[in-house]
Amino acid sequence: MKDQKPLEEDWDYLIILDACRYDFFEQVYSDYLKGNLEKRKSVASSTPEWASKTFTGRHDITYFSSNPFINGAGLPLNEIEWGSSCGYEWNGKDHITDIVDVWHEAWDDDLGTVTPEGMNRVVLDNLDRTEDTERTIIHYMQPHAPYITKGRGRKVEKIRKSFKEAKEAGEKNDEEDGILSTVGDVVRPKFEDVVEDSTLAMKLGMWVELDPSSLLSVGRNGTRETLEEYYEENLRLAMEQVAELVQELDGKVVVTSDHGEAFGEQGVWEHHIETHIPALTEVPWFEVEGVKEDYPEQ
Repeated sequence: MKDQKPLEEDWDYLIILDACRYDFFEQVYSDYLKGNLEKRKSVASSTPEWASKTFTGRHDITYFSSNPFINGAGLPLNEIEWGSSCGYEWNGKDHITDIVDVWHEAWDDDLGTVTPEGMNRVVLDNLDRTEDTERTIIHYMQPHAPYITKGRGRKVEKIRKSFKEAKEAGEKNDEEDGILSTVGDVVRPKFEDVVEDSTLAMKLGMWVELDPSSLLSVGRNGTRETLEEYYEENLRLAMEQVAELVQELDGKVVVTSDHGEAFGEQGVWEHHIETHIPALTEVPWFEVEGVKEDYPEQ
């Protein structure tokens, strides 16, 4: 299995499916896309870790980001008092030419995330921005929780809301470093540490993303089976929109992920920083050759 080194590969558009496991992608991709699939090993088990280890220089990229950790506000990750981001000084503005804050422009307040449809809308409305950079990354939030039809993204909402408030406040500040200082002031008090050592705490972290009615399925079918079902549904929702989008892109398209997702493997649930188990590091590397006719619609 090769290491995932996306910036050393040949592509015009790199599509990131946040928290997408290789095995789940392998099961569903052929319903939507044609191409060549490989398994790659990610350098990370969380988005902050992946970003800080992947983008180490200055990269001429337009980055459409639905994940607030990769943002154009200029906030270093180590300024965020949140479990998944401790210790990294990385911030996107130092490394990426143009970050489009899709998490700011297309956030769905009812669902607590950016939907795949919202991502496509922002990308297609801003394709002209990609003409000024060498390459483009399109980072969908799915299959990462919240599971769109089953709950609301309470944890991701905390991140997005804090960044949004900070960005809006910073834009009103005329001082040169105003947005950075304002972001820090607003975000720090609002983040919570959700990474705990116990298996129960990790399970609760996933359950909190579900609508209360969905907890009946957890009790009936078990945590792992229920969450895997919802996760696959999230992945299929994303894949449908990826199939729509790639038809509008002119150039070589690759689909991959920043990290995977754990459903109890080796006692781990969700994904956590520097937890390098196969469920979290084995990701797809898929070179798109075309779109499947009559792909399923959710």
